[in-house]
Amino acid sequence: MGDEDYIYNDDSNISYLCPSWAPVLGFAGIVCSVVFANLGGAYGTAKAGLGLMSMGIHSPDLIMRNIIPVVMAGVLGIYGLIVAVILNGKFTPPEAGGYPTYSQYNGFAHLGAGLCAGLCSLASGISIGIAADAGTRAVGAQSAMDASWKKMGFTGDSGGQVDSSGDALFVGTILIQVFASNLGLYGLIAALIMTQTDYSCDSGEN
Repeated sequence: MGDEDYIYNDDSNISYLCPSWAPVLGFAGIVCSVVFANLGGAYGTAKAGLGLMSMGIHSPDLIMRNIIPVVMAGVLGIYGLIVAVILNGKFTPPEAGGYPTYSQYNGFAHLGAGLCAGLCSLASGISIGIAADAGTRAVGAQSAMDASWKKMGFTGDSGGQVDSSGDALFVGTILIQVFASNLGLYGLIAALIMTQTDYSCDSGEN
């Protein structure tokens, strides 16, 4: 890289493209990635667990079967952790003499990567939680209604109420969870792409 690539002040080790405050942006990206992803995972887990426990009152045998949304919400925190670990490895310490090497370009790219992964995981967690709460309650209600029909002596199809055991609702609920969890995955992929960008200052001699 030549002199036109970045400029150091002749009287000090101050770089205009690699300022001393640039790492703040990168560390902020790490914080955003972990915090927002875990907020999404926490909300999704809590909301899905609320619906799961409500359903378990009347249909305790379906709890383990419908715990999948809780697992999907918990995975969101891992997305943020992955991005945070990768971003942490991108930091470059100042060279001898105090010349900074971490550029504004890297700082803004890493901040964007952290926000992308964190906010997408947050949106995914909210979506998973709300859909799982409604879905598990519906599956539980369907199962309870099936049991009521059987106690009343109905053994036929009865409009599909007796033998379904909530399978149709269960499959629909799982499909919703899959598409909702994909939102966090999209953010992770975009963040990984953004972390591949790199521009650093070699030394203060250029």
